[in-house]
Amino acid sequence: MKTKAAILKAPGKDWEIEEIDLGDPISGEVQVRLAASGLCHSDHHLRTGSSPVPFWPVLGGHEGAGVVTKVGPGVTGLTEGDHVVLAFIPACGTCRPCSKGMQNLCDEGAGLITGKSIADGTARATLDGEPLLAMCLLGTFAPYVTVHQSSVIKIEKDIPLDKAALLGCGVSTGWGSATAIGGTTVGDTVVVVGVGGVGINAVQGAAAAGARHVVAIDPVEFKRTKALELGATHAYASVQDALEPVRELTWGLLADVTVITVGDIQGEDIQPALDITGKGGQVVVTGMGNYANNTVDLNLFELTLLQKRVQGAIFGGTSPRTQIPHLLNMYRSGVLKLDELVTTTYRLEDINLGYEDMLAGRNLRGVVKYTDADY
Repeated sequence: MKTKAAILKAPGKDWEIEEIDLGDPISGEVQVRLAASGLCHSDHHLRTGSSPVPFWPVLGGHEGAGVVTKVGPGVTGLTEGDHVVLAFIPACGTCRPCSKGMQNLCDEGAGLITGKSIADGTARATLDGEPLLAMCLLGTFAPYVTVHQSSVIKIEKDIPLDKAALLGCGVSTGWGSATAIGGTTVGDTVVVVGVGGVGINAVQGAAAAGARHVVAIDPVEFKRTKALELGATHAYASVQDALEPVRELTWGLLADVTVITVGDIQGEDIQPALDITGKGGQVVVTGMGNYANNTVDLNLFELTLLQKRVQGAIFGGTSPRTQIPHLLNMYRSGVLKLDELVTTTYRLEDINLGYEDMLAGRNLRGVVKYTDADY
């Protein structure tokens, strides 16, 4: 079938709307008509060149939800008409990490930015007969996608699909970074550095876990205000501004957990996070930076003697097939706020404006919503 899509043809270029060809699902795959796609910062890393890809063009997008329209042979547990969320990391269920309960580290994740489908190593989306690299094997910047069943999570039909799309990356990643990886417990002090599409959900997760103090740090006043609305108890423009107030709040103990969710993480971000973290505390590194950046500012004397930890996190350290349904129940109960996350919705043709708004700090979350005119 033919469909439109937002394509990135080279680093530094704008997203371009092109007509592409999308193949039918083969063994183990389904086709999904999407209701919405989130505009995540990770796709912007493609544009800056921070995330390497083996070839161009790239079909962007890795947060999506919609309705299954076609089912390939060998697919189990999915039928036409099912409502689904697409998880940016596949979960095959049989590799060693999946078998140990770590679906977020599924071996199939090694192919996320290769452009090679899980089913047969080819590309299901093409432009002028040439393969397109689908971001995270999804490519949700198109109203239709053909994807492997290991990336598809069936959900109940009472959830608005345009909100459910955010569970595929940002919400699950942020929430889990504070709760699963961070291990926030009742009475903790949690600092979240960077309150964008991921960080705001670390704020929500920490608050839901019972943290006494949830400190949001972001230079953008709009984001600090939204953080206070969604669970933060305090908000500051920088770690430096927050350090002494947090020290005073905690009688000198400082944070139990600090989550770094800045949009473009640098090595220089680690030490300030450690500075605001107390003895035996943990710094969770969730934000993404340039793949070639391997220099970190780190006081090893402090790390050893104060027994602090620095821990990476992907998908918040959680398994997509358990975390997404869990968070949807949180949404039903009113604990997780999804509607309030979406600042602006866009047509696919306005995707560059959406990213301009994100970079300018005008958006908490921007979402592309597809309508009948897109199908």
